[in-house]
Amino acid sequence: MKVLVTGTEGYLGCLLAPMLIDAGHDVVAVDAGFYKNGWLYNGLTSTALTLEKDMRNLTPQDFEGVDAVVAMAELSNDPVGDLVGPLTFEINHKGSSHVASTAKKAGVERFVYMSSCSVYGVADGTVDETSPVNPQTAYGECKYLTEKDLWDLADDDFHPVALRNATAFGASPRQRFDIVLNNLAGLAWVEKKIAMTSDGTPWRPMAHALDLCKGIMTMLEAPVEKIHGEAFNIGGNENNYTVREIAETVAGEFPGCELSFGEPGQDNRSYKVSFDKVKDTLGYTPDWDLKAGAKQLHEVFEAIQLDAETFYGRGHTRLKQIDYLLKTGQVDEKLFWKREW
Repeated sequence: MKVLVTGTEGYLGCLLAPMLIDAGHDVVAVDAGFYKNGWLYNGLTSTALTLEKDMRNLTPQDFEGVDAVVAMAELSNDPVGDLVGPLTFEINHKGSSHVASTAKKAGVERFVYMSSCSVYGVADGTVDETSPVNPQTAYGECKYLTEKDLWDLADDDFHPVALRNATAFGASPRQRFDIVLNNLAGLAWVEKKIAMTSDGTPWRPMAHALDLCKGIMTMLEAPVEKIHGEAFNIGGNENNYTVREIAETVAGEFPGCELSFGEPGQDNRSYKVSFDKVKDTLGYTPDWDLKAGAKQLHEVFEAIQLDAETFYGRGHTRLKQIDYLLKTGQVDEKLFWKREW
């Protein structure tokens, strides 16, 4: 299968591309190139030849001969969304919808969209794919708006599926330290201390980066009639944790780490997620749990002797890198490269 993947130089994308290649797929890799300097360690069997192009500029010609698309290139978290404001909607919603409509125009049959469990926002009890959505941020709202566009595009020749991914964790050469478990693990290693600013009571569904890639592979291999126009939560029921449990698991992996908690926080996002649908429909189950992910990160930090400069640097924190590109004038106010030199 010829698969076009957007965001192949990101935290998940750099893991997915080799997985696709090793499985025998022909990979067309696309990335805008914002995070080139964020390389933590060498740990890939192969890399894909990458077209450096903003997804907003993709044309039908870029999809020539492509059987499936995996769309994962977006502004990746809430702090970046706060930095660029309404541009979040232009990139994450309109940009991703542009990729989908252009792929359909080019004759692509299968479209895998990386959505998020953040569409649920705040919920009582356990949510599943039939539950009302309640996004609390621009990031979550854009995910749901793009899903709606996908369902409008779906027909007998175009088969979109949305993966509502749990919060990612785990090691990647394009490491991110701005997601909860990875950040706490870095603090435990560098500072020997985790000082939580909240009481840790909110619930979060968690999934290892490799398990999210496994979810994508599952969608590419599934019969189209089972995934057409469907949303699937990607993760495992056993990987719903409170933020307190996440912090305690990390602290337990790093000897000598001091752990403390604060008062109830202002971030009211809390939800437990059911992952029964993807298991029952497609047989998908995750391979990793929180403890194994924390151990993996510990081993990587030990091997490379992670230092504070790397942990706190812009290379592994999306907000710092985008802010740097804007302040140095390398990208314009729409986050397009200026190319003036």
